[in-house]
Amino acid sequence: MLHLEFNSESENEGIARIVTSAYIMRFDPDMEEMEDVKTAVSEAVTNCIVHAYFDENGKIEMDISDKEQIVKIEITDHGCGIEDVDKAMEPMYTTGTDGRSGMGFSFMEAFMDELTVESEPGVGTVVKMTKKIGTGCAM
Repeated sequence: MLHLEFNSESENEGIARIVTSAYIMRFDPDMEEMEDVKTAVSEAVTNCIVHAYFDENGKIEMDISDKEQIVKIEITDHGCGIEDVDKAMEPMYTTGTDGRSGMGFSFMEAFMDELTVESEPGVGTVVKMTKKIGTGCAM
């Protein structure tokens, strides 16, 4: 298992993507699998930065583990939390006023095999994602 903790600064989203890429390389992912996982991680971390901490400094934790080529990624913030998780996961729903699309959870669902979101207002949010890597056909 890998545990990473970093500040909720936008440049750290790239670090999260790079660390995730390096971790899953041992499973010989195809390009689509790699991009799917990187995009999902990017969306989860960006949600923490923009919505959990409202662009103020906070901590984000990322845990990556695997079992039989199923990679599990958990992104945790200790920010404001989500009042209604089901509503927040609807496509186009956003609490932001910056013109963002509100598609973060939809992208995570589309690119990963499983997605669960646990949140408590005033405590924070945990996004759990899994994806089987290295299942593509060899050409």
